[in-house]
Parts: sequence; structure tokens; C-alpha cells
Amino acid sequence: MYERKIPLNLNCGLDLIGEVLYGKWKIRLLWFINEGFQRPSELQRKIPDASRRVLNIQLKELEQHELVSKIIYAQMPPKVEYSLTDFGKTLIPIISALGNWGDANEDRLRKAILKHADDTDFLCKNAD
Repeated sequence: MYERKIPLNLNCGLDLIGEVLYGKWKIRLLWFINEGFQRPSELQRKIPDASRRVLNIQLKELEQHELVSKIIYAQMPPKVEYSLTDFGKTLIPIISALGNWGDANEDRLRKAILKHADDTDFLCKNAD
């Protein structure tokens, strides 16, 4: 059983958002579910770098936070679909605004990220 090492800190809206959206793929999952990709296999194809296990964990967390709902169809083979709840849909304009900001600042962000990655690589190589 997982035991949290760092206690929850829910003192402000940013703490709450961080708790709910923390996870490398959660924002993309919300976006793709909103675009109509509802089956786990469809989401896996849209995010091929993520393992199926990690996607399932993050989908479960999004479901626990009431941002997505999961429908299991009683058929063989079993069929599962995810959809955004009304609460989850309220995040889409925010995710869209973040994406637009990233697009507008793509060059600057890419340079900063790559510079930091190069600095980290340099530090790791010299530590050996």
C-alpha cells in the first residue's frame, strides 16, 4: 500500500490544482478525452511515450478527483470509455490558454528547456 511521504498541503488554490493535475500525462489525458478519444487504447495511441500502467493510474486519479467518469460496458470483451464530467469540462479553457501560451512562446521555452537539459547533462557527466 502506498504511504505518502510528504503530507498534503492544501492551503491555496495552487496547492489544490497541483494535487489534482500533478502527473506528466494528466493534462494531455483531459485534452484528448475532451477531443473525443475515450477508450484506453485510443489514449495510449495518442500518448505513446506513456506506459499503459501509468495512464491507468493517472486516469484513476482523474476519476477520483471527479474530473473524468469511467463507463464499463458489460460485454465480452469488456469495453471501457472515459468522458469528462461537467467539472472536468471547466478545465478545458484553462488548458487551452496554457497551450496557446506555450505555442506563443515556443522558441523561448524550447531554448530554456534545452539549455537546462544541457547543463544537467554536463553536471552529470562531470560527477562521474
